[in-house]
Amino acid sequence: MSCKQCLWLGVLAGLTSWLMFSQTGIAQVNYNQIAQLRWYGDINGSAFAVGSNPLGAAFDGANVWVTAGFTVKKLRASDGAVLLSVALGVHPEMLAYDGANMWVAEGTSNSVAKVRASDGAVLGTYPVGNFACGIAFDGSSIWVSNSNDNTVTKLRPDTGASLGTWSVGSNPCALAYDGTNVWIVNHSGNSVTRKLAFDGSDRGTFAVGYAPSGIAYDGANVWITNQTSGTVTKLRTSDGGLLGTYTVGSGPFGIAFDGTNMWVTNWLSSTVMTVRVSDGTIVNTFTAPTGPIAIAFDGSNMWVTSYYNGTVSKM
Repeated sequence: MSCKQCLWLGVLAGLTSWLMFSQTGIAQVNYNQIAQLRWYGDINGSAFAVGSNPLGAAFDGANVWVTAGFTVKKLRASDGAVLLSVALGVHPEMLAYDGANMWVAEGTSNSVAKVRASDGAVLGTYPVGNFACGIAFDGSSIWVSNSNDNTVTKLRPDTGASLGTWSVGSNPCALAYDGTNVWIVNHSGNSVTRKLAFDGSDRGTFAVGYAPSGIAYDGANVWITNQTSGTVTKLRTSDGGLLGTYTVGSGPFGIAFDGTNMWVTNWLSSTVMTVRVSDGTIVNTFTAPTGPIAIAFDGSNMWVTSYYNGTVSKM
């Protein structure tokens, strides 16, 4: 099941990993930054054309990357200028950054592409399972969800070699990493699965709402958008315990954290909402371009893709 096929059921969020570098130059997750970033202000109305049906978005520390059509585009975060457009396989979906390269799940190509962030060179294309949908970096490995296989695959970031493939729930797509575990959203299973990142061992599957689509980590808990239910679910990462379910807009898809609030894209109502993580209260609701889906935070602004307008907006 593709994200495009899931548009009437749910589409995952763009996910961003905040990184630091060791003295050896190897990218490492900087967990301390996850809950420190903050965003304030109103929508500034900047929208930038990126191509047909943009789905995924991610930030590399200086630029925003968006999948659209059969390409991935690199936009300068300061002014939205398109710096690169890289041709990829069929149906590029979600993105993840490893500190040097952008990784792109290539949908029906059943592969992932490794794109050097500095110049857009495609360094490799690696086979995974049937319909590569979601993707995440855990600080040492790349994780890919194979939506039509009901599996996830773990890859070495240097060679793209497979380190293992494990079964999860039905139609997995969105992924998030909490510093210890990888969380997989099972879109048709109305659940999320927790896997230990070290060895892929199963640490539980937990019920959420109907047609879960996106997932984000707030430094202590994971938040999941439930497209059909019109809600977001908050789960404790330590044991998957349910901490709350909160009503948002119509067709919530994407979700991202700014250090204080969760931001949720509601594609059916064409709005973006901020949700306070402490109690699930809706803080603000903003009008967005038609069909907002993916969302990514650049440390100052949110970037939201519009599936129908072929744009990404800076908010």
